[in-house]
Amino acid sequence: MAEPDAAEHKGFDLGRLLAERGAERYELHARHLNHQLPRMLHTIGFDKVYERAEGAYFWDADGQDYLDMLAGFGVMGLGRHHPVIRKALHDVLDAGLADLTRFDCPPLPGLLAEKLLSYAPHLDRVFFGNSGTEAVETALKFARCATGRPRVLYCTHAFHGLTAGSLSVNGETGFRDGFAPLLPDTAIAMGDLAALERELRRGDVAAFVVEPIQGKGVHETPPGFLRAAQELLHRHKALLIADEVQTGVGRTGDFFAYQHEEGVEPDLVCVAKALSGGYVPVGATLGKEWIFKKVYSSMDRVLVHSASFGSNAQAMAAGLATLAVMDDEKVVENARTTGELLRSRLAALVDRYELLHEVRGRGLMIGIEFGRPKSLKLRGGWAMLQAARKGLFAQMVVVPLLQRHRILTQVSGDHLEVIKLIPPLTIGEKEVDRFVAAFTDVMDDAHKGSGLMWDFGRTLVKQALAG
Repeated sequence: MAEPDAAEHKGFDLGRLLAERGAERYELHARHLNHQLPRMLHTIGFDKVYERAEGAYFWDADGQDYLDMLAGFGVMGLGRHHPVIRKALHDVLDAGLADLTRFDCPPLPGLLAEKLLSYAPHLDRVFFGNSGTEAVETALKFARCATGRPRVLYCTHAFHGLTAGSLSVNGETGFRDGFAPLLPDTAIAMGDLAALERELRRGDVAAFVVEPIQGKGVHETPPGFLRAAQELLHRHKALLIADEVQTGVGRTGDFFAYQHEEGVEPDLVCVAKALSGGYVPVGATLGKEWIFKKVYSSMDRVLVHSASFGSNAQAMAAGLATLAVMDDEKVVENARTTGELLRSRLAALVDRYELLHEVRGRGLMIGIEFGRPKSLKLRGGWAMLQAARKGLFAQMVVVPLLQRHRILTQVSGDHLEVIKLIPPLTIGEKEVDRFVAAFTDVMDDAHKGSGLMWDFGRTLVKQALAG
């Protein structure tokens, strides 16, 4: 039977479907998906309708542009619809490859693994999955198998994913509540080497998993901590897992964030998000030869850990194109220089605004933390927000950034007075100028102690108290 031409499939027209039903987007989510998402978006005024996107910008139906300082939680490292990634995906679809036969060795996974490992030459092999949480799950399984031990250590306030294994090393109780029992685990404070050594002495620790910079709150590991932790772990025959799902692929101004500290060579490294090019989900777990040989110890165990869609041709093509763009356009260097420009410009405002407590981060991963003001004029409003729910002031800043200045940002975590900036790694001085000018305007407004911004704050308080 001849393969039908796409033109013969007149029953499905994506453009027509979107034209006819696109306006129902919020109603469809409320009815069939997570009903709290549209409710939350309506409450904070984020229920926008974006028509198209390119690079670091969205446009609405009126043609107004919005600056994206969120990058899809870090997925859009190269911005949206990069032409090189688009062409690679067109090419791989047009090639009509015999993909996912499960019983062959196609070239694209090997080529992407080879390229990824060139950025971490102390590592030897790669497992490809479909997401960041799956990359962490893989690392946890491999560490337990390789060491023969059950327990994994992690840092308080960590975020490593939301599937059952990665949730076991998630430091936020709000995510864990209602899903016990989880894997055996123990949390330690970031930087607490004494606590790490105390747990290692028990002899049942397989690994310590750590984000070089925590996404929740944007907290960097203290200088020397990763190297000292690595030495302790290896002395006790345990492994160091670097979760680079958000910090990797250039985000912090190095290809991997752990490379900022000399002598750190993790046993397993988790990668995802930006590796996708913003199109096809892909996760990767890089590791040492002996670990992979422990897991895949015989032909009988050839499929002991696998993923149905892992190593699919579209994801591999997107990954290869992404890494080519990273090199050709010097994206890592841009993240370093533009990130330093943005961080330093914002840090210069700390002395100007009493509500602005600290600006921290590395590369284009920046945390803006707010704190209790000194003046009596502002203390009452701050106390009102804190009494209702910690984190409302940061949300009060995020909303006018979008509504007044058309800049999309995020609060860095529940109950945190921190805004996290993780824009596309391709932004430049123009975007820095726009953000700093907008942020300055919002801070000026906040320091008046009255007006529309504080009126919105009172609305947030009512919502928080209403549950």
